Amino acid sequence: MNTVTVNVEEKLFQNRYRVDAGRPHIRIKNTDVCTNDCGSKSCTFVCPASCYKAESNGAVTLITDGCLECGSCRILCTDHNNIEWEYPRGGHGILFKFG
Repeated sequence: MNTVTVNVEEKLFQNRYRVDAGRPHIRIKNTDVCTNDCGSKSCTFVCPASCYKAESNGAVTLITDGCLECGSCRILCTDHNNIEWEYPRGGHGILFKFG
């Protein structure tokens, strides 16, 4: 039996993302909550597009370009309810190459 490996980064690169400049569809409500109250910083490793990054000072930064709109971050942050998330406006956001 042959094993096929899939490179996630290569697959994600095939998708396109139309940025809605100045109107991000996700935002962190209060960065202090991420820095001081969230020990796990789970959004930084659950996001399949790596939109969240843990900084050396404990802060979490968010870059929405490339977001897959899966909603994992908002589900994961229910303890702190610190993510404001909505779908992008029509014509913006992820454009999946394969459906």
